[in-house]
Amino acid sequence: MSTHPQRFEILLVPEHVEGRDPAHLAEDAVRAAAIRSAVVEATGETGVSGYPRYAGEGVEADIDPETRTVEALLVDGAELDYGLSARVR
Repeated sequence: MSTHPQRFEILLVPEHVEGRDPAHLAEDAVRAAAIRSAVVEATGETGVSGYPRYAGEGVEADIDPETRTVEALLVDGAELDYGLSARVR
């Protein structure tokens, strides 16, 4: 059994929110800034990046579970548009 989290929520936020430490933003503020969210669950596979793969609601992501960093991301089968960033909650 894996010790990695089995589920994450990914928030897609405008670039201007990038750089703000999520720990210092109220959870409601981060959520309000999101233009899309998706709950992704572990697939049991390792992505091309070498990190565990998570998928759900049209989003596929390789996430480093220790740092909660999105290492690779597809949204509806395409790369993330410029001007957007992904946050993990």
